[in-house]
Amino acid sequence: MAEKLKAVHYLNQFFGQIGGEDKAGLEPLLEKGPIGSGFLLQEFLGPEVAIVATVICGDNYFAEHIDQATENLFAMIESCKPDMVLAGPAFNAGRYGIACGALCTAVVERLVIPAVTGMYKENPGVELFRKTVHIVETKSTTVGMREAVEKMSRLVMKLVKGELLGSPGEEGYFARGIRRNYFAAETGAVRAVSMLLHKLKAEPFVTEYPMPVFDSVKPLPPVERLSEATVALITSGGIVPRGNPDRLESSSATKYGRYDISTLQRLTPESHETAHGGYDPTYANADPNRVLPLDVMRDLEREGVIGMLYPYYYATVGNGTAVAKAREFAVGITKDLIKDGVLAVIITST
Repeated sequence: MAEKLKAVHYLNQFFGQIGGEDKAGLEPLLEKGPIGSGFLLQEFLGPEVAIVATVICGDNYFAEHIDQATENLFAMIESCKPDMVLAGPAFNAGRYGIACGALCTAVVERLVIPAVTGMYKENPGVELFRKTVHIVETKSTTVGMREAVEKMSRLVMKLVKGELLGSPGEEGYFARGIRRNYFAAETGAVRAVSMLLHKLKAEPFVTEYPMPVFDSVKPLPPVERLSEATVALITSGGIVPRGNPDRLESSSATKYGRYDISTLQRLTPESHETAHGGYDPTYANADPNRVLPLDVMRDLEREGVIGMLYPYYYATVGNGTAVAKAREFAVGITKDLIKDGVLAVIITST
């Protein structure tokens, strides 16, 4: 009987079934066999592959110790002598995506074996690592777990067997900027005219050379008389009244909150906290003004630098939040601000 191919799977603390944000500082560890989604991965990899180990690391620990975490996890993986490595999928979790991409890059470059991960298109790990690692495109949440794991399994098996891959669109991974010559049935001129005719008829077509789309916002002219202007505060740093009354999510926010600051001169640890799950909250909770500078804005108001501070601030969480959802928030918030005569906004993040 032929010996099975060996695989190692990387997971963060949540998918490794150790804990949530309370365990995000977890240092790298090695466990035998599959864990959590690894069992589904094992199912799709089939009987010719065995997931011999799972390496796990907390999102915060990896983000704060990228080089050391990569080295420690790499050493654990290397000790297993695998034929392939799979990471995630990370969906739209930014810290997790960066960890998956960095680890897979180290494996590909130093062990020279296939490594595959999966992410949502807006995960920052995609742009950071798409040129060095095969990253399967996934849905934004775990709703797409089964589909993602199936595509990752199929792709890594093709790579480990040395099979010729189809185009990124056919295989389901993000384009890596690699172009391969091939003989087409029709000339480029014929194909181009065909695409143009489809476009003119509003029929579906697929371009052979997709161009990047860069969002661009034309800046407005400066406020002429700031000393007469009403200025508002907005933050994606998750600063909310203590207790998080609107239950803003710590990641992948689906909403924002509007909070009254008309009677406050500054924020205090007793009155406000952060709901954000993507950074160490210690300093923000000790002094929420570090993220939402109400104290400084009151100083500027007293000094006459600004006319008035808007009596409400808006807050959401930027961690893993989809760009489309952020645009939706902006439309809703802007309607309020325009209606109330706000001329300028200061937006703070983390």
